[in-house]
Amino acid sequence: MDYFFFPKSVAVVGASRTPGKVGYELLRNLIEFYKGTIYPVNPATDEVLGLKAYPSIKAIPDKVDVAVISVPADKVAEAAVDAGEAGVKGLIVISGGFKEVGPEGAERERKLVEVVRKYGMRLIGPNCVGVYVPKSGMNTLFLPRTRQGFPPDGRIAFISQSGAFGSAVLDWAALRGLGISKFVSYGNKADVDDDDLLEYLRDDPDTKVITMYVEGVEDGKAFLKSLKETTPVKPVVILKSGRTEAGARAASSHTGALAGQDVIYDAAFKQSGVIRAYGMEELFDMGLALAFQPPAAGDRVAVLTAGGGSGVMATDALSDLGLKVPKLSDDTVSKLRRVLLPIASPYNPVDVTGSARDEHFLESVEILMRSGEVDAILWLPYYIIPGVTEKLNVEFVKRVNSINKELPHPIPVVGVATGGQYTSKYSAEAESLGIPMYISPERAAKAVKALVSYGKWLIKSGTYEEYIRRFYS
Repeated sequence: MDYFFFPKSVAVVGASRTPGKVGYELLRNLIEFYKGTIYPVNPATDEVLGLKAYPSIKAIPDKVDVAVISVPADKVAEAAVDAGEAGVKGLIVISGGFKEVGPEGAERERKLVEVVRKYGMRLIGPNCVGVYVPKSGMNTLFLPRTRQGFPPDGRIAFISQSGAFGSAVLDWAALRGLGISKFVSYGNKADVDDDDLLEYLRDDPDTKVITMYVEGVEDGKAFLKSLKETTPVKPVVILKSGRTEAGARAASSHTGALAGQDVIYDAAFKQSGVIRAYGMEELFDMGLALAFQPPAAGDRVAVLTAGGGSGVMATDALSDLGLKVPKLSDDTVSKLRRVLLPIASPYNPVDVTGSARDEHFLESVEILMRSGEVDAILWLPYYIIPGVTEKLNVEFVKRVNSINKELPHPIPVVGVATGGQYTSKYSAEAESLGIPMYISPERAAKAVKALVSYGKWLIKSGTYEEYIRRFYS
């Protein structure tokens, strides 16, 4: 399915000259982002947005890899036949009006799939916003850039059954500066479904973590099989909606999804090593941690903080999630005492206090990582304290990475940076260096939990060592 994400040419069926229409905004985004050749298709005009327009796909003199279709639902099958006869490989059908609207729409969708099968094409949609790939510029969203943010290239793939939710997540990711490798909104998933995308992304070198918004699946056994084949290779984080009876009803009217009993999905996720999220922030908080930090080999967490209160809150948050914040051995406490200020607390949490300097964080993290007593570290640096310099992040990350290369089981580090403009600047820097940063201990604790859960799954699957080797390659 690589042509969906890296096509050499794209035709837009339903390209419009009217601002605000889907066919106009979609074409404009493609022109702005996409690096290949674009062919507008509109039988009523010779030109759209400065590009030569064609009356049909068959009239285009060159080969077309992907056709993006945005015409009324009753005209989609006709456009699909035209694409099939022209040798198009893939269709992305933006148009709604299919099984999500009832029996008549379901029949329309069945006929569309029939055409797709006849000509050996693949189909994303219908009733979707398609794909966004920063690396290739493939962008079939129809929301104007003045209203929609588009994140940079990154390590996290995001699959969404909902186009609107997917667009909102992209907007939020862009605001946060969170990179995306592939975004796919598949709507009714009449052809390309969760299993196909999991298989593709499992082997995608640009994707480190797969995140998904799922309303329901058609073939539960096939989905479970795909998940079990994927999670030993890459982490999968899923936000499953339709958990309640009312939510399941809403999902059915939205994309025609059969949401099913939530207890079944929950059991399937646990059996297949999926990490479950219960909200948008959780989905990407977990995804971010898994993309940048190695999975933990155990559930023992050290808290390294410059603020006592935050250390207590972090300890509570970790404990609430079933993680251990162990008492450190006398030997480790003694080593910490030798490098910390007399007023510091060398226990767990390790509180270096507001009088700390850079070296107190650096020496403490090394002692903790080499102690053999912890499997992950939750770091609360408090950039605003006077003794911390602008060099802390660089030196801290360098120290952590250097030690992790020597350890048999690397120790992930997750950070918390609560504060204003000054703090945000250095928090963003730390994240750019590879340590995910969160605005509260509670969110960071959930990210640590994801790293622990995934590490436990890899060890159970017997693939931990291989995953770590690939993670650092």
